[in-house]
Formats: sequence, structure tokens, C-alpha cells
Amino acid sequence: MAFECQVETEICKDLTDFVESSCEEEQIESNQLSSNPKTEAPSSSGLKQLHSNDVVASFGRSITDLPLALISEILNCLDPKELGIVSCVSTTLYRIASEHQVWKEFYCERWGQPFVQVPLDAGLPDEKSWKELFVEREYRSKTFLGRYSIDVLHGHTEAVRTVFLLASAKLIFTSGYDSVVRMWDLDGLSIASSKTLGCTIRAVAADTKLLVVGGTDGFIHCWRAVEGLQHLFDLKGSEGRNSESRLWEHEGPITSLALDFTRIYSGSWDMTVRVWDRSSLKCIQVLRNGDWVWSLVPHGTTVASSSGSDVYLWDTTNGTVMNVIRNAHVGNTYSLARSHTGDFLFTGGEDGAIQMFEIISDGDETDILQVATWIPHTGPVYSLAFEFPWLVSASSDGKLSLIDVRKLLRASKRNIRKMESRVEDFNKKTIEPPQRMIHGFGCNLFSVDIGADRIVCGGEEGVVRIWNFTQALEIERRARALREMRFENRMRRRQLQRELNGKGGRTDQCSVAAKKNPVNGDRNGVWHSKRGMSGKLQA
Repeated sequence: MAFECQVETEICKDLTDFVESSCEEEQIESNQLSSNPKTEAPSSSGLKQLHSNDVVASFGRSITDLPLALISEILNCLDPKELGIVSCVSTTLYRIASEHQVWKEFYCERWGQPFVQVPLDAGLPDEKSWKELFVEREYRSKTFLGRYSIDVLHGHTEAVRTVFLLASAKLIFTSGYDSVVRMWDLDGLSIASSKTLGCTIRAVAADTKLLVVGGTDGFIHCWRAVEGLQHLFDLKGSEGRNSESRLWEHEGPITSLALDFTRIYSGSWDMTVRVWDRSSLKCIQVLRNGDWVWSLVPHGTTVASSSGSDVYLWDTTNGTVMNVIRNAHVGNTYSLARSHTGDFLFTGGEDGAIQMFEIISDGDETDILQVATWIPHTGPVYSLAFEFPWLVSASSDGKLSLIDVRKLLRASKRNIRKMESRVEDFNKKTIEPPQRMIHGFGCNLFSVDIGADRIVCGGEEGVVRIWNFTQALEIERRARALREMRFENRMRRRQLQRELNGKGGRTDQCSVAAKKNPVNGDRNGVWHSKRGMSGKLQA
């Protein structure tokens, strides 16, 4: 087996040297036996015994005897659960598996880079290993099935069309028909609000450096982060700094926005997706679709856009269409979401269905395969948000659905072992229904976002709701601590019982009970006397 890695030649050299040294030792021993006349030639039984001992010695070797580079490549082929099982085999494998760099890949392919940026060769935030960060985040992701509290944010005077949760800065941005952009903290306290922008705001996107909103008049309004400002953006303009700008090139309402490290992506009802340079704020590319653009999601050098009922996958390096999903939904495809690896695409449409696709790139060809379909809503799905492993949808029926897609996400994490999904690999039995439905809050939920332990949603009511699952996290922590305590007590009792059994301290309880209460003596006497007494009474 050949492993494609940087140290491949070193691994092969180590294995070759190991085999050659073993052969040389055997040749030297045979030459010594043949050249020394005083040495008695071993008999056939002795030779058999010698070979059997060599076989036993060779089979006594373990995986830890392999070169570390080879062990590392073997561990690269495991998923997190399998790697955790391997770490329980021995202390050596526990140390190797716990310190392995693959935990960083596990974390980044699920949730992206941590909020605190860490150089490749630097220490980790709060002195935590990548394994500890992964386990903690995986643990937190399970709380969305637990208890929650709801915070209702009042401030908008009309329907809320868009919400955005910036988890790295612990901020929430909302806007809608009242043309005002509002900024909140995760506890629901209003921090700041902008002046009236003059039209409906249908799209918001932000990171720690830039905030952009899109209006129905066709403009993109931008705020750059102000250095030293606690909440990053000066929405009111009270700081007196020129941090605002406005971009005009779209010829129709802007319906979707997205950011990456170097670019701004905007989609509009003018049937175009425009790509902007973040530093110069100049449009550098125009991608023309076949219908109104409702949503878009970029990843790397590709961007997916929903146009009418179709979904386009674009290559932004040359502006060409890589593939098209025709008639993804009955009616318009309103919403898109994408995994952090970019391999999986989720769509929500006017028919109330949610589709899951896998994007497979093989050289110059790109295939898009349908993986799963859910129909959790009775109305159009206006918004989707994805945070591993949860896909959240908001619909006009006033409900939110939470779908755990962990089992459907196939391993595409390393080039050594790239698994490709096929339609026949999935059937109706493997596709589970939504794990949770949250409803009862009016109708027409227009936008939803998810992050860490909160879900944020806005709709026609003109209020913003925050579902806070930190209570479930604390309850789960207490429950886990109680389970650990009970387990320790149980193991302690078992150890005590084994010590008593070993010392012979346990007495034969049955014999003691037999001496105190003879079976054939008093009991039969009492029984017969009762029968006799009852017979006398009847007489």
C-alpha cells in the first residue's frame, strides 16, 4: 500500500531498512553455524522450534512499532469516533491520537476556523488542544434538542425581512420594511440603529471588518469597522469618521449578500450576481442568470445562486457555469445554504420542500447529486441556515424545522480517502424526518440564522425572536456530572465487593438464614396448626 504524503520516501526507506536488517541478521547466523565445525547442526525439530519462535516474535509486534509517519497516515483515514476508539487501546496510541493534527481538520471542516485566529505553528486559544476544541463544540451542538428560553426583541415598526448572527462578535443585525438597520447583543439588548436608508432592506451580511446591507432601490450600503469601537460599527455616524459608503450598479432590488475574505457577493432581481473587491469596492465580475436571483452562497472559487426554480454553480475565476440544477423545486427556489467544506448544498423552495445535494468535482467536470429530500413545511421555505450538524429552515407557515444531517454528510475531508456519495446509497430508511419543529409564532417567517447555542428569526410580526439553548447546555452539564458521579460510586462499590470476596469476608447468608429459620420445623408446625384451628372453627 502506498501512502501519498510528503514523507512517503522516508517511510519506504524505513520499512526497507527494517526488512534488510532482519535478513542480514538471519544470513549472519546461518554463516556462523556452517563455518564453525564445533557447533552442532540443529536437528529438524530444533529448526522447527527456531522458526516457530521467530514467527511468534514477529507476530508479537504492534502498530506502535511502525514509524510515526506511517501511524499518522493510518490515523488520517479514521473519522472522529474511530479515532476516539483507537485512543482507548493504549497510552501510546492515546497520546498519538490526542495530539494528532487531524483534529484541526475535523474542527475546520465542520465549523470553520475558531473565532480566535490561530497561526499554524502557534499555541491554541486558552491553551486548548484541537481535540478539546472539537469535543467541546460537538458537545454544544447537541443542546438544540434540549430546553430553551425565548427572548423577543421589539424595535422594528414593520416586518423584519432579514437577520444575521455574527457569532464571533456576539452581535445580531436585523432590518426590514422600516428601512432601519438595528444591532443587538446576544441577550437581546439594543445597541444601536442606523438612520432610515430610504427603502426596504432585504439582505444583510457582516464579519468583524465589514457590514453590508442591500436595498430594494438597488444599492449596497457598507459600514467599515471602526478601530477601537466596542461594537465594531458606527451605525449612527456619531464618531465623525467616514466609515460609510454606497455601491450603485444593480438595476433591481438586492435580495442576497455574502462576504468572504477578499470579496463581496450580491444577488438581485436584475438576474445578475455581482462580485465586488472588498478593498476598492469595485465590481470585478458579473454573472448573468436566467431569472430573478433569490439567494446565493459562495465557497472558495465557486458561488451557488438560485434563479427562479433553478440553481446555478459558478466558477468565479473565469465566470463560467460549472453545473445547473434544473427545476430544483416546484416554483421558485427561495433559499440556499452550504456546508463549510462546500461539498454539500441545501435548497428551500416555494413547494415547502428542502433538498440536499452533493457537489463532486473530478478534474474539469463537476457533478451535482441529490442526496435527500424533506417536506417539513406547508408553505414556502424562505430561509435556510446551516451550522454543523443542524440545518434550520423558516417558512411562511410560521414554523422552524431543525434537521440533523450528520448521518448524511459523507467524508470528504482528505484527498487520501475521498468518498463519493451515490443516489443509490441513500434510501428512505436512512433519511430521518426533522428532529424538531418549533412553531406557534404567527405566520411568514422570512429569515433565520443559527450560531453556537442560539437561533435567531424574524418575520411579518415585526419582532425578532432569539431561541436561547444555553439553559439546555447547563442542564446537560449537570446531568453529565451526575452520571459520572454515579458511575464512580458504582465502580467503587464493585471494587469493595471484589476485595471482600478475595479476603473471604463474605459469609454464607443462606446457611445463616437456614439456621435461624428452619424450613421443615417451625413453619410446617405453624401451617398445620393454622389448618387445625380453622378446622375446629368450622366444626
